[in-house]
Amino acid sequence: MTKICITPFVQGTGGMASFRLKFEQGLRARGIDVTHDLDEKSDAVLVIAGTRFLLDLNRARRRGIRVVQRLDGVNWVQRVKWSGVKYSVRAEYGNVMLATIRNHFADRVIYQSQFIRKWWEDWYGVAKAPASVIINGVDLNAYTHKGEHERPTDKYRMLLLEGSLARGLNSGLFHAVSVAEKMSAQYPMEVVVAGVVDEATQQKLQSKVPVKFLGTVPRADIPKLARSSHFMYCAEVNPPCPNSVIEALACGLPVIGFDSGSLKELVTDDAGCIVPYGANPWKLETPDIDALASSAGEMLEKQSQFRAAARRRAESAFGLDGMVDEYLKVLLG
Repeated sequence: MTKICITPFVQGTGGMASFRLKFEQGLRARGIDVTHDLDEKSDAVLVIAGTRFLLDLNRARRRGIRVVQRLDGVNWVQRVKWSGVKYSVRAEYGNVMLATIRNHFADRVIYQSQFIRKWWEDWYGVAKAPASVIINGVDLNAYTHKGEHERPTDKYRMLLLEGSLARGLNSGLFHAVSVAEKMSAQYPMEVVVAGVVDEATQQKLQSKVPVKFLGTVPRADIPKLARSSHFMYCAEVNPPCPNSVIEALACGLPVIGFDSGSLKELVTDDAGCIVPYGANPWKLETPDIDALASSAGEMLEKQSQFRAAARRRAESAFGLDGMVDEYLKVLLG
């Protein structure tokens, strides 16, 4: 039986853990076994995050096993905005580990978006190993526009769906609330935030519209939460390839945000509203709130049209089966 080693074994609700679970699901559906032990015999190794087990990785290569690295974006916010000692050290250490694996251990490199590829090549040079781009995928049967929902009828609900909007990562939360406040002049609004938001940020946030903090939401509850909203705001600045956006589209939820990172690669004009940032996102400058607030109105006026287009976009580009097949071509080709 073919066996793929996925390392490191990441858990949680974030992007890497979500990808691991989805990818393992796709592999097992094809009769492919999965291990997380680099010393165990396998046909290929997929590195999905930084790992300190570089000696084990090197031994796998010496046994003739192909090592493929899946790369997310570069940690950068800590270089612009103070994010605490712990976060900053971990972020810089992570960059060093990922660059070391890319330059010295990877036989193939997979970037999650064209934006990520350009980013890595601009900052660290072109990889020595052959590289390709494979956009993330989602189970279109689990994340679907069909199913129960609790979408309010007396107001419009903006959903923020992020792993963390705490401390140095909280800029997008303040921008989101500003957009909602501008839109509330014409449309009754509320903001629902799913993800980690520290208490200091919550206390600092002063809003003219209701804001609900749900904390970390179980993965199984996300589809209903998405269907119970009118649109999603992508709160990450320079998002590499956010799973939350893909999951929202699959649930028929239009997405709005500013044109930074990979967002334009994911969200087509009929599936949401992406406007120019209007400032320098790399310096975490304040974006053009007025432009997004005024442009997003059409999406609220034509909800059924945009919701249908969001689902079509997911079906055409973000199916889990297509993603797994593309990964297997690189891992075993």
